[in-house]
Amino acid sequence: MLASEEWTTSKWAKEQQGKRFAQIMLMPSFWNTVVYALKVLGPLLCVLRLVDGEKKPPMGYIYEAMDWAKEAISNAFGGKEERYNNIFEIIDRRWDVQLHCPLLAAGYFLNPEYFYSNPNIEHDSEVMAGLYNCISKLVPNIDVQDKINQELSIYKQAENLFGLPMEIRQRATTAPAAWWAAYGSKTPNLQKFAIKVLGLTCSSSGCERNWSVFEHIHSKKRNRCHDSEWTLIFV
Repeated sequence: MLASEEWTTSKWAKEQQGKRFAQIMLMPSFWNTVVYALKVLGPLLCVLRLVDGEKKPPMGYIYEAMDWAKEAISNAFGGKEERYNNIFEIIDRRWDVQLHCPLLAAGYFLNPEYFYSNPNIEHDSEVMAGLYNCISKLVPNIDVQDKINQELSIYKQAENLFGLPMEIRQRATTAPAAWWAAYGSKTPNLQKFAIKVLGLTCSSSGCERNWSVFEHIHSKKRNRCHDSEWTLIFV
């Protein structure tokens, strides 16, 4: 572009701003920074696209998507931690403080595609804490809570309808909420809870703020978002 006749004969090539633009465009350090940004932001934008997508409710996929994004960033830098550790610190801080919630952990657990392909999920303390937190908050009746807990063992062991060949084939091809509607009839209390969680919508609105400015405003000494605004941002 900068070597083309169209540029060299344009008025911009002769003006100070145009010369400064050309200087920046020819700097290797500029393009190295662009490549770095693409390696970091590419996977994160995929997660945001998933959150705002309309093809399927994302609640059962976000938890795993964040793990995938971090792995993709690591691979993009050849596994050299010194090149992406500071990025991971930012991601983890945002995840822990603003984005992570029990619903995402519960959705991850209740997504059959992930649960049955990763036996470690039910031993993950963060995931299980999120699941039981959701049960206690979304199901006020303690008798129903106990029934859900009992029915969880059927889901974990893939018993009854959860072990059908047809069901197994559809774990990764059917939307999680639809999968529960089709195969969860033997665990009615867990089925109702799972469909409620997995059918929830999400939004990336919470990531559209300038968080550096927002952190300064959103403090104990300054005005906070109203509860209704936080609801719109996160779920």
